[in-house]
Amino acid sequence: MTRRSVEKTMAMRKEEKSALVEQLAENLGRASIALISEYKGITAGQSDDMRRRLRAVRGEFRVSKNTLVRRAIKNTRFAALEEKLGGPVGLIISYDDPVVLAKTVGSFREFGEKFRIRGAVLDGKPLTAEEVSALAALPPREIIFGQLLGLLQAPATQLARLLNEPGSAMARLLDAIAKKQGGDGAPAEAEI
Repeated sequence: MTRRSVEKTMAMRKEEKSALVEQLAENLGRASIALISEYKGITAGQSDDMRRRLRAVRGEFRVSKNTLVRRAIKNTRFAALEEKLGGPVGLIISYDDPVVLAKTVGSFREFGEKFRIRGAVLDGKPLTAEEVSALAALPPREIIFGQLLGLLQAPATQLARLLNEPGSAMARLLDAIAKKQGGDGAPAEAEI
């Protein structure tokens, strides 16, 4: 190879790297959560299965050089992931519900020591592997919203009961007086 062709090849590699960093940064800009995972000895079939399961929950598994990931996360809300980089790592990104992604990643326990989570970032807050497991233990978003709605409705229901109680108490009192005086439930006539 001539010097010129080597320079051209190196320049193309730089362009490819820049494009990859830009794509990663764009994907992270849309992401709700990002995880750094360690994978060693995963077969191509297992990797394909993992990617398919992640795509089903609007997530993706990216393998890239640590230096490129560092460039992509620099000055983003996922910058805390930098301390988790090193060695063969994978970047898992989700564009949807973080709880569903955490549950999916938790199901990768079948890979044993071949796959483990190093850490994550959710809404700019770094999470440990244990916190990701705790996130996976949460109920689905719909159930949480239902529980929250129930909590919000409870004070309104209690207020309605409280407002109705004086009228109900008055009706019970009048009914008791009527039964005591007349015995037949009809209101007694007042004496003049």
